Amino acid sequence: MNKPLSATSLEPSDRLRSHAPDIDALLGRIAEGAADRERERVLPFAQVDLVRKARLGALRLPIEAGGAGLSIRALFEIVIGLGEADANVAHILRNHFSVVERLVRRPKDDQHRQWQKAVADGAIIGLAATELDTPKVGNVTPNTTLTSDGDDYLLNGTKYYSTGTLYSDYVLVRTADASATNAAVLIPVNRDGIELIDDWDGLGQRLTATGTTHFRNVRVKRPEVVFDAPDIGYGIPYSNTFAQLFLTAINAGIARAVLHDASALVRTRKRTFYYAPSEVPADDPLLQQTIGQIASGAFAAETVVLAAAEALDAATDAFDAGDENAVDAAHKAALLSAKAKIVADEFAIRSGSLLFDVGGASATKKATNFDRHWRNARTLASHNPNTFKARSIGQYEISGTPLPAKGFF
Repeated sequence: MNKPLSATSLEPSDRLRSHAPDIDALLGRIAEGAADRERERVLPFAQVDLVRKARLGALRLPIEAGGAGLSIRALFEIVIGLGEADANVAHILRNHFSVVERLVRRPKDDQHRQWQKAVADGAIIGLAATELDTPKVGNVTPNTTLTSDGDDYLLNGTKYYSTGTLYSDYVLVRTADASATNAAVLIPVNRDGIELIDDWDGLGQRLTATGTTHFRNVRVKRPEVVFDAPDIGYGIPYSNTFAQLFLTAINAGIARAVLHDASALVRTRKRTFYYAPSEVPADDPLLQQTIGQIASGAFAAETVVLAAAEALDAATDAFDAGDENAVDAAHKAALLSAKAKIVADEFAIRSGSLLFDVGGASATKKATNFDRHWRNARTLASHNPNTFKARSIGQYEISGTPLPAKGFF
């Protein structure tokens, strides 16, 4: 069995510090060649396998279940670092950690405990939820069907945006039975009838395999189906806040990556314009100011993400304890996460553009692949447009209207 990154009895924040060298070493290995992989379209199977062997996906599991027992805030510190190292690898793991939060961290029966053990041993989980033939995205009844067949079910349908599933051991599929009751099915990706297609052609996040998945008469055992209910999985109010904040954390990581590349670019730059205020680019106050703006944006993005993560910790603890105010705590976490998205997305996208102000035309060469930062941040931000988020926040601030409890909040 692979050695976990942490299995101590320390408090979550101390626990994170206790294995920081291991985490830093892992992130360093994932960062190696990230720009080249994206430029040459080399899918990061090797990097995901590093994550699998390190059992990074078990960080939120309790210590007694083979995990590290980290808080959400501590996990998101790592997610930001992972987004800095390779935004594609971070995005690949987003659905895994979301499924762990919904179904695996606190198992309810033997099947759930089997899933928990698989994650503790290093298994990675993907997701197949979105369908292109539905006019609305989010809280809808899926067209993917779950049909009774003897003691089991047969699963049929086609999904898109199956981010990370190509690299995963299991996949969670959103489906509905004959009575139109929504459910989540969690099954191995190598089961007969599953076809994974890497046909994602977005301008950013090109290596996430956010493509099509076909399910053709896939046999599903009854314990592998979790029907939506108010106290489990997708039925819990604001159960998607974690997944939304995860994307924002990746953008915060991209902002840090921009700062790293922009600073290195100025330090090593030899040429400048004849009318520049300094002959040495590193001494140029205009370039220094730009780096200062990028650094401040990266700090702000990280700060708002971690503040929202703390609120999500409080909401999760409230639900776990059966607190009667748990839904209110969850709404607060969703509200802070929505605000964090607007701030972090803006800074990440803007920083990706500012990088070229410190590098000039030579920084736009394909060899540098610096444009990946803007492309990736812009793509991540587009998953849930800020205009809709800002409108809901404004509606709440003006009239107290709660945020939508499903889908993208």
